[in-house]
Amino acid sequence: MITINALLEINGIDLKTTRLVRHQDKRGTLGRTPHSLWLSDDGSFDRYQAIQGTERFSVGGSIVSFVVTPIGETIFVGVYTVDAIGVTADDTVDPLLGHDVTGLHSYTLSPHPALAEYRGRIVIEWGPGARAWVQRGGMTKPVIEIRRAHTDPPYPGHDGFMHTIRDLGHVPQTWRTVLTAAKGVYLLVSLKTGKQYVGSATGEDGFWGRWATYAANGHGGNIGLKLASEDDYAVTILEVASSKASVADILASEAKWKAKLLTKLHGTNRN
Repeated sequence: MITINALLEINGIDLKTTRLVRHQDKRGTLGRTPHSLWLSDDGSFDRYQAIQGTERFSVGGSIVSFVVTPIGETIFVGVYTVDAIGVTADDTVDPLLGHDVTGLHSYTLSPHPALAEYRGRIVIEWGPGARAWVQRGGMTKPVIEIRRAHTDPPYPGHDGFMHTIRDLGHVPQTWRTVLTAAKGVYLLVSLKTGKQYVGSATGEDGFWGRWATYAANGHGGNIGLKLASEDDYAVTILEVASSKASVADILASEAKWKAKLLTKLHGTNRN
């Protein structure tokens, strides 16, 4: 049996000064998890794990980080050296939950080269103690699989897709390809007020191309959304157009959904 512990020791990591850290948190807004932060590769995951409510890591030691995927896999995402501990500055915002974390412990973590080529590729069995998300380095963790390359989580289907405009950058590339190939009618819901907006994607880049304009400027050129003060919207797909559907067909479906959901009367649609 291969274990992550043995692989770490072979690569010079002292398990006595190491902590195994499994990040799983379902409290984030639609689609936002430690796994999605890691996938985004924009530094948000590093900021997230550096902020802790209590002293969990020892300066001079190492942490071995894992994230849980949407289908429950525990994948290895890196080894980090704990360089220092301080306090978060005023007005620091939690990258996952978006709330103020001023005054909490803030660790300075630097990536360690050990097993760097296996980031996103090693899947382990964490064991029954899922609630114990920080464990000693000597706790045995069998390796279930070593993949040839990192693979994105499976697309949940158009009916199951839910995300936020703000976090579109966290959407896996394979999902973007699927969304680019599909056109139809979608729904935006304000996370602040709950007001709804029905829109349509008719362009060559499909749903993804349309939503990208919202991510760029917050309103995609829609008057109703320009007038609203909400910072973010949840986005879902109401109807996928057939490959034979014309622009007129899609716009007719859009009008139907506006009528069904009363978004002209109670939402932010203006036409």
